[in-house]
Amino acid sequence: MVSAQQTQERIAGDGQSVVMCQNLTKVFKDFWLRQSARAVENLTFEVRPREVFGLLGPNGSGKSTTIKIMLGLLHPTSGRVAIFGKSPTDVAVKRRIGYLPEESYLYQFLNARETLDYYAKLFQLDYRTRQRRIDELIDMVGLSGAQFRQVRDYSKGMQRRIGIAQALINDPDFLILDEPTTGLDPVGTRQVKDLIIELGRRGKTILLSSHLLADVEDCVDRMIVLYGGQKREEGTCDSLLEVEDRTTIESDALDEATVAEIDAVIRRRTGGSKSIRRVARPRQKLEEFFLEIVEKARANRIATSGAQAGGPTAAFLLGNEAAQTGESLIEKLTSDAPAPSAAVVQQPAPAPKAPTGPDSDLIGTLTTDKAPGASVREPARPIEQAPMPKAPEADNDMISKLLGGTGGTGGDGASGNSGRSGA
Repeated sequence: MVSAQQTQERIAGDGQSVVMCQNLTKVFKDFWLRQSARAVENLTFEVRPREVFGLLGPNGSGKSTTIKIMLGLLHPTSGRVAIFGKSPTDVAVKRRIGYLPEESYLYQFLNARETLDYYAKLFQLDYRTRQRRIDELIDMVGLSGAQFRQVRDYSKGMQRRIGIAQALINDPDFLILDEPTTGLDPVGTRQVKDLIIELGRRGKTILLSSHLLADVEDCVDRMIVLYGGQKREEGTCDSLLEVEDRTTIESDALDEATVAEIDAVIRRRTGGSKSIRRVARPRQKLEEFFLEIVEKARANRIATSGAQAGGPTAAFLLGNEAAQTGESLIEKLTSDAPAPSAAVVQQPAPAPKAPTGPDSDLIGTLTTDKAPGASVREPARPIEQAPMPKAPEADNDMISKLLGGTGGTGGDGASGNSGRSGA
């Protein structure tokens, strides 16, 4: 739960607004340019630096349309939107934004690691940085046991987890989460809320859009409530939710006599106009009860094929990436084996012993060209190649007969030519 002091410190900010929307209006039209829906109408608000801002409202109130205009995916009909003081269509601004859409659109034939690596390459991260962040994010969202399975085999909640990791791969300055807990079980929902609170403590600016008010109440510093595309309320959780006509007193368990005595004191001090309205024992939230059951099952090492418990927040999201890089470099340098001292003289490897025994003469004969016992071994003689066989000479007389005697030089050839002439 975010404390009131932390809320005030974040709202104070430290400079220019991260998001500024002024008189924003978006009207959708059909093919004939007739107005079909007025999604956003005259909306004005700002998101300050280091603030967790809530964009609340029921389905169809204009939350997703507003976010898409902020990202440059839709153009407003009228009004002005600025992100970090620049237009939403500025490419340099998009490098500082992490976005989780309402529906996770993922490549179904990629696994978790390949999916995160693909999005990391879009931000031109080097190989080592990509691998380090992928390892940390997969552990953080509890998908270490399913990181090599194709995304199409994931449940909706598991796809939502990898979508959250994708939105954080570039360590964004401004994080936009559109219905982040959709499809998540209570464990994943609690983890997402804890992550939002942790990133807010670090100083990141977060825009959280949801219609699940219980999820938002624990996380945001300030919020606006939309209905019909218009802003209905704006303020902090304390200013909007505090009930002024009642007082809650919490104590240890009391017996009925003590409660009756306290009620009598209240009636006497107020002239009978006020009294104890209700006495009840505090009840545990269903979310807390559910998480206790899950923790007991995990303590008993009961197997599950779904997502596991998420690990700690990724180090690079907490600003520890630079420190990790330095530590890994020092570890690499110190882990190398030290060079041998100059005072130590390395002895040459001993030469192989000559064969001894009755077979030594035979081995010497096979490995040298001299008789056994020769002191100097001569180099091996090159292998002489056998001469190629000489091709037989051609029989000219036979060739002449086959060609009609035109090429013959002997007597037989001449008589053959004369015979053909006489005929």
